[in-house]
Amino acid sequence: MSTRVVASFDNPAGDHCVDLFVREDGTFGFEEYRRDVEDLSGWFSLYQYAHQVFATEEEALAQAKAMVAWMATVKDDC
Repeated sequence: MSTRVVASFDNPAGDHCVDLFVREDGTFGFEEYRRDVEDLSGWFSLYQYAHQVFATEEEALAQAKAMVAWMATVKDDC
């Protein structure tokens, strides 16, 4: 099942990000990614959260804020 990113948030250091996505079936999810400056291959998934299913983008964002510590600083008006 493919997904489409609807919002992306970077942490202040720029080495982690969280993507909120919508699946083909209309459900939402999120995943945290990391990159290392010395590794030129780019972002890679931490494979921790993408399996969770939410009915709305707002629910996915709220859970991302609850599960990913640095996301607590993200404003709700994304």
